[in-house]
Amino acid sequence: MTGPGLRPIIIAGPTASGKSALAMSLAEERASCIVNADALQVYDCWQILTARPTREDCRRVPHALYGHVDGSRRYSVGSWLRDVEAILADLRARSIRPIIVGGTGLYLTALTEGLADVPPVPAEIRAASEAVLQRHGATRLTEELARDDPATFARIDVRNPARVQRAWEVLTATGRGLADWQQAPAEPVLKDWAGFVVDIDRSILNNDIQARFESMIEDGAVEECRHYRSAFSGERLPSARALGAAQIFDYLDGRCDLAQATAAAVIATRRYAKRQRTWFRNRMADWPRIDRGTAQIAP
Repeated sequence: MTGPGLRPIIIAGPTASGKSALAMSLAEERASCIVNADALQVYDCWQILTARPTREDCRRVPHALYGHVDGSRRYSVGSWLRDVEAILADLRARSIRPIIVGGTGLYLTALTEGLADVPPVPAEIRAASEAVLQRHGATRLTEELARDDPATFARIDVRNPARVQRAWEVLTATGRGLADWQQAPAEPVLKDWAGFVVDIDRSILNNDIQARFESMIEDGAVEECRHYRSAFSGERLPSARALGAAQIFDYLDGRCDLAQATAAAVIATRRYAKRQRTWFRNRMADWPRIDRGTAQIAP
């Protein structure tokens, strides 16, 4: 059991909402370790574009599960749950409080509600879905999912190609829809925790998204994407879904100028933040909301 002084804190929030800065402030006050719950910050190939904690951040406060996965790997929510369970056990043994922070709603609900024990997808099914994506984009998979598994179609974010691909693969491999599998989740990793969602005015968030992305460009995001392309040329990988990467790739390929790429990336990031907020509203409605500027979290 977790002692009252070590009860894990979970801070959720949309991208650019200030949740990481809040976690840093809390961790410095309470001698804690910040644990990542963002699906793209796990990859070692992204530092600038995912706003991963800097070396100075990691010197100030211990961090875990940031940049620990090679960019060529496929890393699932199940992989993250196995890794985070080991981290939490280690922190508990050393009497260190974890502060889990991120915007990947599926990670957080799996952590606190449990994750269905879905069988692994065979390599040939994964290859088939990749082939369809290469030829038709996500449209064909989305249409087939809507026709063959309406329950899952109604439940997932169908504007996210990764979610559609995963649902299509599970249905094809098992004959059961993902929503059906999720009716009987496993026991959650965490049962005693305090969770909060950072709330922020949409207009402020939109302005912050633009300012942050422009700062990323100044800090070398283009070079980071150029290096990624040289390391993983021609591959369709989950790590390539970092926000802004697709638009900078378009710039590197000469399909637009940098100003156009920046504008398109800002729009895509704002849309992603909107989807995150929808997830938090629908799936984490009972989590307390906190304002990033005046947040007070009780011990």
